[in-house]
Amino acid sequence: MPAAIRVHKTGGPEVLTYEEVQVAAPKAGEVAIRHHASGVNFVDTYYRTGLYPVAGGLPFVLGAEAAGEIIALGEGVTGLKIGDRVTYSGSIGSYSEERVYPADRVIKLPEAISYEQAAGMMLKGMTARYLVRRTFEVGPGHTVLVHAAAGGVGLILCQWSKALGATVIGTVGSEEKADLARRNGADHAVLYNKEDWVKRVAEITGGRKCDVVYDGVGRATFPGSLDCLRPLGLWVSFGNASGPVEPVNMLLLSQKGSLFATRPTLGTYTASREDLVATANDLFDVVGSGKVKVPVNQRFPLKEARAAHEALEGRHTTGSTILLP
Repeated sequence: MPAAIRVHKTGGPEVLTYEEVQVAAPKAGEVAIRHHASGVNFVDTYYRTGLYPVAGGLPFVLGAEAAGEIIALGEGVTGLKIGDRVTYSGSIGSYSEERVYPADRVIKLPEAISYEQAAGMMLKGMTARYLVRRTFEVGPGHTVLVHAAAGGVGLILCQWSKALGATVIGTVGSEEKADLARRNGADHAVLYNKEDWVKRVAEITGGRKCDVVYDGVGRATFPGSLDCLRPLGLWVSFGNASGPVEPVNMLLLSQKGSLFATRPTLGTYTASREDLVATANDLFDVVGSGKVKVPVNQRFPLKEARAAHEALEGRHTTGSTILLP
């Protein structure tokens, strides 16, 4: 019987339980997938702690992305066959050796992309893609601020924004992470715990500040993020690594320069099959071209998911982290 990481009660990393699970046969429109690698993302901690509710309630299998091969097809599935290499990012359940998944939400994996690379890049990479190509269309002449620039999404945002011609400023927590951010496209790296990062952004930009702030940190970077924006700039709050942002007084946006603010999700930007495929293919293209590299810097056995979460929340990780069954 295949194994998985289940959560029977919400809480800290200690609630992650490695156990055998029964995997049903795929229903109509579904496929069964044997995972070769599963991605670990900060959003997983939100489900584990209960910050984000799970539709089916407890217990549940954690994880939102993986890569593997199709081992069974449900009735009516076309365009896919047993043995196909596929990947996905979406509904939870990927911290497992096997699972069933909607056929119209899986993406065929190009031969040039390994299982491990796919598991480490789909959620983070597709998130970065919609952020720089749709939420704010980054281009030459723009200045962007990326919080947690040495993290999984941050490293991709820095590289992709630089490839699109922007000037990139990243905030990081150590000299090592500053060096990593600079090696991955950041023109400037600011140590948020050693200097006044709002003041430093103003200095770097000669007082002009930034066109967009990509903020996956949350509480710790608000309202400072707004102070880094030029008039009519956009604050993109796409994560809560330090905790959720308190309710925002909308008058702040007018007082700080008629600013715009949004709280987007990957699910909305890839809700249609067309958008999902376009987003994934754009990611495959930019990675295949070498403009964006997605390093898998941490690998844990599936049964050691707790250690993976402890490393992630302890800010001891860079790039992508994956679990191997």
